Amino acid sequence: MQQAKFNASAFKLSLIASAIAGMAFSSSSVLAQEQASVDEQDVEQIQIVGSRRVGRTINDSPVPIDIIDASSIEATGLTETNMILNQLLPSFNFPQPSITDGTDHVRPAQLRGLAPDHTLVLVNGKRRHTSALLNLNGSVGRGSSAVDLNAIPANAIKRIEVLRDGAAAQYGSDAIAGVINIVLKDAAEGGEVSATYGANVTTMDGVPNLEGVSVDADGNLAFAEGSDRDVTDGQTFTLRGNVGFEWGDDGFVNVSGEYRDRGQANRSDYDQRENYARDADGNLDPRELTVNRYNHVYGNGEVEDYALFINAGKALTDSVEFYTTAGYSTRDSVGGGFYRRAQDSRNVVEIYPDGFLPSIQTDITDMSLLAGIKGYGDVWNYDLSVTHGGNELEYGVINTLNTSLGPTSQTEFDAGKLEYNTTIVNADASRLVDTEYFYSEMNFAMGAEYRHESYEITAGEEGSYIQGTFGPGGVVTDPVDGPFGAAGSQVFPGFTPESAGENSRHNYSFYVDVEADVVENWNVAVAGRYEDYSDFGSTFNWKMSHRVTLSDAFALRASVSTGFRAPSLQQQFFTSIATVFVDGEPTETGTFAPSSEVAQALGSPGLDAEESNNYSAGFTYSPNADFNLTVDFYRIDIDDRIVLSNNLSGEGIEALLAGTGANQARFFLNAIDSRTEGVDIVSTYTLNTSDYGAFNFNAGANFNDNEVTSVIDAPEVLQNAGFDQANLFDDVELRRFETASPDSKLNLGVTWNYDRYTTTLRTTRYGEVEDPSSVEARNEIIPSEWITDLDVRIALTEGLTVSVGANNLFDVYPETTRELVDDVTTFSRLFPYSGFSPYGFTGRFIYGKVSYSF
Repeated sequence: MQQAKFNASAFKLSLIASAIAGMAFSSSSVLAQEQASVDEQDVEQIQIVGSRRVGRTINDSPVPIDIIDASSIEATGLTETNMILNQLLPSFNFPQPSITDGTDHVRPAQLRGLAPDHTLVLVNGKRRHTSALLNLNGSVGRGSSAVDLNAIPANAIKRIEVLRDGAAAQYGSDAIAGVINIVLKDAAEGGEVSATYGANVTTMDGVPNLEGVSVDADGNLAFAEGSDRDVTDGQTFTLRGNVGFEWGDDGFVNVSGEYRDRGQANRSDYDQRENYARDADGNLDPRELTVNRYNHVYGNGEVEDYALFINAGKALTDSVEFYTTAGYSTRDSVGGGFYRRAQDSRNVVEIYPDGFLPSIQTDITDMSLLAGIKGYGDVWNYDLSVTHGGNELEYGVINTLNTSLGPTSQTEFDAGKLEYNTTIVNADASRLVDTEYFYSEMNFAMGAEYRHESYEITAGEEGSYIQGTFGPGGVVTDPVDGPFGAAGSQVFPGFTPESAGENSRHNYSFYVDVEADVVENWNVAVAGRYEDYSDFGSTFNWKMSHRVTLSDAFALRASVSTGFRAPSLQQQFFTSIATVFVDGEPTETGTFAPSSEVAQALGSPGLDAEESNNYSAGFTYSPNADFNLTVDFYRIDIDDRIVLSNNLSGEGIEALLAGTGANQARFFLNAIDSRTEGVDIVSTYTLNTSDYGAFNFNAGANFNDNEVTSVIDAPEVLQNAGFDQANLFDDVELRRFETASPDSKLNLGVTWNYDRYTTTLRTTRYGEVEDPSSVEARNEIIPSEWITDLDVRIALTEGLTVSVGANNLFDVYPETTRELVDDVTTFSRLFPYSGFSPYGFTGRFIYGKVSYSF
């Protein structure tokens, strides 16, 4: 039924696209391309993002833009788009948390340390749909719902444009930290097929191997430990293909496909706890000596990905072009939860006599379809398009049970699903206006957009959420008064009928964007945008940018803008109860919609849009074609940021939540103001030698500081009501915003091209990160670290290339949590490395690749 909805939406979009194409065929207008020409050497540096002027290049941009080309993407040896950006962009942060429910499978990323949903993602210049997932557990990006960049296969990408500047006035909601534009390949011939295989070959720094288990003289467990544990896992096989076809004499169809099978990578330590209950005399169960003590999965879960992307375009007349893109991807993944020991009250020993590790099985589907026409004329250039995109997450829980259903409980459940869809209609037009007031012609652009969004929660099967009549441990109890066992499927209770529902909204927007050289060396751009949302009202935002060219080599640039981010439908309507890791202990925590009765009883005022002010200033220096340097300072002030409240607890909270299956509660609200300040430095240098080939050096640095400048007080309804926390947004959440992303990041790299060999060496210094805790003795400061990557390619023939390489060549791990905190808990020992590590914690990855281009 759900797939039918996707297909029906795609069918409606295809009808609209056909209508647009029909109008184009019947057009009698004779349009010619804009007269502004672009030098041949700049063709590949033309940007889509950041300017409405046709032919604008990064060399004369008034705002900072990074362009990552296909060769740089290939040289990373990585197959996930988010990980590629993390290696190549100093201002990008992509930690890899684990045991965070759906976030294990759709991991969030940050630009300039802001929330993942503060970065707008475009594909071929058009807004990309977000994920239906809401990141809820204690990871970077908590409370956000962002675009899943990993759903876009890297081999479909021609280049990635990253605008490091506020752009809400140009593109609308979300473009506060910047814009990432994925430009798809558009070759009409040739292609490439490749196969990559790799694995983690690593030694877990600071984590000893368990050699044996015995009973000591006091009758307690004793463990014999060896040297640091050697691991080979995470085996990953990736098969890719890309091919271009001619579409008639003046068109192209470019097709990219990817299959990836990634195995589990487990970095948990062994479990020292007693798994079984002792006998009546207090003696250990003899099974303690043989039970598997590596009972958690902490790291990367198993994933199987399929993706297919098509990018096409065709000239309909000499002046009108039809274009379309379509993408479809699926991801089947498994992520572990917290192990339930045999003696755990949430276990039923008749089903799992040795305990069990419940797992979340997530089936993720992404689809997108874009169609449009654009025309070029002596006066007006125009672009009309329709975009539809959607994301669906279907949750299954396996190797689990519903404790309250006792020994008859099933062990697999359909826990429900989430779905987000959006349809966007765009109309853009621009022209050059000759005016006597400016040195150059003025580029005048205007446009309108209509966007419809929907978000749906589907309930799981009854057994996944109900509370039966059995007691803790699945024992028989009073069927009326209990006490009753934990309700719902363990690790992820299903969505209830009360949580289920479909909600939608729409918005209209209109913008005007003008740009001109006011005098010979001074370029000015001004943009204004009005948007009206059906759920929270209207907003107007503006932007002004300047570029002053002082010489052929040196230019100053600056911008100032306002921005906004609309509350997502996910933040407004998501409701669920799940096991959440709080200060080293798992708890049943409910997330309630801001408009729900529970949230209103806790003082929820509902959600409004965030507002921002962006400022940037910098310079570019390029004395010759071989050297380039850019330095940009920035400040971003955001008011009324939407955040997820604390996990609220206390007697009053528990009384309010009676019967819901949760003992803690949280909801979204506009709770804080923040300020982000920093500097980006990017430089490239090319050295050509006659005897040793060419060396391409690059260096980038980001220094970033996030500060929460104000926090709202707790609503009066919570005063003296059994509420444990001081306010709705406590110190832990505050520090997660301020210090959970690197305070600095330095990228250094060189690519050496010599004869048939290409060698790329990169090293990245990740600055200090904090993994905060409400218990001071458990607060973790992760020191800065250098991570080095190496890729070597050999062209065996004109088309056949072999590559070998290593990511994290020197097998660097963050220091273990037990070494960084004063109070080592059971779980901070079981999970030895922090999920806030900006370079992950799976160690060295070695790979080989064979590719054939034609």
